[in-house]
Amino acid sequence: MRRFNAQVVNWTQMHDCYGDVDRVPALLEQVELEDNAAAWKELGYRLVLENDLVFPASFAALPRLMCLASRSAPARRLAGTILRRAAGHHGCDDLLANCVDAIAEFRKLLDRHLQSRPVDCLAAFLEWLAAMEEYHWSAVLGDFTDDFYRLACPSCAVEVTIAIGDHGRYSAIRDWNLGDVDRRGLRPASSEKLSGTGRWMHETAVRDGREALADGIAHLFGMAQCHTVPACSTSRTSTHPPTAPSCGRPGRIGRRREGLRSEARDGSR
Repeated sequence: MRRFNAQVVNWTQMHDCYGDVDRVPALLEQVELEDNAAAWKELGYRLVLENDLVFPASFAALPRLMCLASRSAPARRLAGTILRRAAGHHGCDDLLANCVDAIAEFRKLLDRHLQSRPVDCLAAFLEWLAAMEEYHWSAVLGDFTDDFYRLACPSCAVEVTIAIGDHGRYSAIRDWNLGDVDRRGLRPASSEKLSGTGRWMHETAVRDGREALADGIAHLFGMAQCHTVPACSTSRTSTHPPTAPSCGRPGRIGRRREGLRSEARDGSR
């Protein structure tokens, strides 16, 4: 069996969430020999604490998990979970850099998995985004059943809430007591006008028959009216994550940590 970094990792320096340095390599040996539910469960909570924090052992284990991912759903899910936390302040960038080749293969595996139209489509889609280094969208994107995003108008900087879900697709001013007031419908971007990240996200959702996801992405990268019109010189403001310094990035309300988004790359699949 090919093991990417079994000989080069100094496990004495790779602690897990408990500070242990010997338990993770032992568990990896176990799951490489046989699919053991108890071992996978222990690996999960040692490598990702409260589905949020990762550790040196998490990234040291990543190539071996990705190697197993083609024949093991638990390995694929755990590798994806770790990778989605790669943009956090974990101090393990050097370990992540050693995983470039493994991540490239993992990205291809996830793309094939998405084309099989799996039950865990959204989770796989978010993991695929992380493998594409789109950490921001991997962290904040929801299933568009009850999603809310916040952003600022690029002209007047007023904060607007963007709602995309079963309750509607609109922009509004969020009031603590009154809720979403002055609702105005979003205008979705046409597939022809999407570009960069939004374009290939949308194309992938369409390819895989995920109509609700594709529709949500079209609205997320569409247009919303500024609520200070006519005072504001901008009659429309895009819900696409802004690039100008005065623009705030959208974030899902209630999420404790937001990933960092890399620059969009056309044709990066």
